[in-house]
Amino acid sequence: MNTFGKIFTVTTFGESHGPAVGGVIDGMPAGITVDFDFIQAEMSRRRPGQSNLTTSRKEADEVEFLSGIFEGKTTGCPIGFLVRNTNQHSQDYENMRCIYRPSHADFTYQQKYGLRDHRGGGRSSARITIGRCVAGAMAKLALKQVGIEIQAYTSQVGNISLLPDYHLYDLSLTETNAVRCPDKDKARQMEQLIREVKADGDTIGGTITCVIKGCPIGLGEPEFGKLHQTLGAAMMSINAVKGFEYGSGFNGLALRGSQQNDLFDTTMSRTQTGAAEVSEGKSKAGVQTNNSGGIQGGISNGEDIYFRVAFKPVATQLREQETIDIEGNTTTLKARGRHDPCVLPRAVPIVEAMAAITILDHYLLRQTNKMINL
Repeated sequence: MNTFGKIFTVTTFGESHGPAVGGVIDGMPAGITVDFDFIQAEMSRRRPGQSNLTTSRKEADEVEFLSGIFEGKTTGCPIGFLVRNTNQHSQDYENMRCIYRPSHADFTYQQKYGLRDHRGGGRSSARITIGRCVAGAMAKLALKQVGIEIQAYTSQVGNISLLPDYHLYDLSLTETNAVRCPDKDKARQMEQLIREVKADGDTIGGTITCVIKGCPIGLGEPEFGKLHQTLGAAMMSINAVKGFEYGSGFNGLALRGSQQNDLFDTTMSRTQTGAAEVSEGKSKAGVQTNNSGGIQGGISNGEDIYFRVAFKPVATQLREQETIDIEGNTTTLKARGRHDPCVLPRAVPIVEAMAAITILDHYLLRQTNKMINL
């Protein structure tokens, strides 16, 4: 249960305060040029200590590749990698050794395994997402070869939110501010809110929107393994995620079918990657709207795929909370150490990574479904 994917897979290992975290990528196509600077840049987007909105833990998060790459290209063999932990403050967690943090994994891990690593949450720590980000960066390099691009951004923090239509924003501005929001005014408001919450020793949640462009028609399986199903599973596996919706999502529930349906527009000239030939006359078909979010019947239809992921406020609080100890006695806890007041800025690249892993896995699976020309 530490492996994600069917053809393109990533297996992760490590704990927050262990010597290192890392993983093994399998199923990576051979001959892909590995842009090490790009991979490290993706890691820098996720790493702690990148702004005053995140934890102050200082980690370079430098990736060491151990196998599967020769002379700058992937060989098709398993790619082993690790990132060493260099800035652990394990003593900050000593007061949590015998106490369960509310809404954290402490209690459930203890009950499931009979023991737990109390230092930073051990395996339940968001630091484990490093493995996902490395695999996601490799997947992005492969997807770039076929014209598929993935862009996520912070769309809501607390009660400050963007409009649902991503076309209204210049997504290239996402990386121009610490909160990773493409609207400068909203970004300033979000940053101010996070600072206020942090100063109060509290935390706050919000949503991340992700857009996938250039996806061909035909990704996804008709029964088990629907594209939105596996995207949802990928997102729900990320720490602190509470919800997933694609296309019009829950907002579409108030509409009637006549308003919700995406009508075909056969007059459109389609140049989008993967546009289908729908008749012997080689005409191209598009849709007038995209309430389906680029997925119909569990299979991509060639339109933009877009979805939202909801993140809860971080469970660890720097304020006093009532809780219980491992004996069931009532006590109080005030966490020490370095923690994110809001996970959203650092979660943006993680959402992109899991989307890239999922799409590449489905892309490779689609290749196996094609009829052989005899």
